[in-house]
Amino acid sequence: MGRAAFLALGDSYTIGEGVPEEGRWPVQLAARLRERGIDVDAPRIVATTGWTTDELSAAIDGAGLHGRWGLVTLLIGVNNQYRGRPASEYRTQFLALLERATAFAGDARRVVVVSIPDWGVTAFAEGRDRATIASEIDTFNAIARDETLRMHARWVDVTPASRRAGAAPGMLVDDGLHPSAAQYATWVEAILPEAQAALRELRA
Repeated sequence: MGRAAFLALGDSYTIGEGVPEEGRWPVQLAARLRERGIDVDAPRIVATTGWTTDELSAAIDGAGLHGRWGLVTLLIGVNNQYRGRPASEYRTQFLALLERATAFAGDARRVVVVSIPDWGVTAFAEGRDRATIASEIDTFNAIARDETLRMHARWVDVTPASRRAGAAPGMLVDDGLHPSAAQYATWVEAILPEAQAALRELRA
């Protein structure tokens, strides 16, 4: 198998709001894969802070993505939850994105879906109902996990890691909301085995 193209779809967490390019988790992931002898391109990232599921879909329409991608990652939904959008809408729009990701990859087993982290544990959530935020994120993640496994794609749960990190020193950037490169590194530890399996088990 030649060098694998890597497509990362998402929102602020995928573009790495507040961290340098090398600190973004898709960039860290690609570096770790190369350390393990897996030839993967630098990620093509289609992600912007604030995007919801429908906004990501519209951006994909305009991104001019062509060809087959050896690895596709998808992390989306926190802004749906933040804006109070319904879980039923999220299911429909998430599934449509998962189907698009699968089409880009050519096989659902090359798609790695990453759970929504819990921003309710951060300093940014001070004064908000943290329990409600956690419950709503759990609901959205249950939907994403259900649809991911039903499609036979790969699921990685980074939400527990995000809750452990909380507002711990060094785990958030200066806005008190978004993860630091150090927190993203903990996510990569969870994502790496599934990404590695996606690229090693299948042949282009």
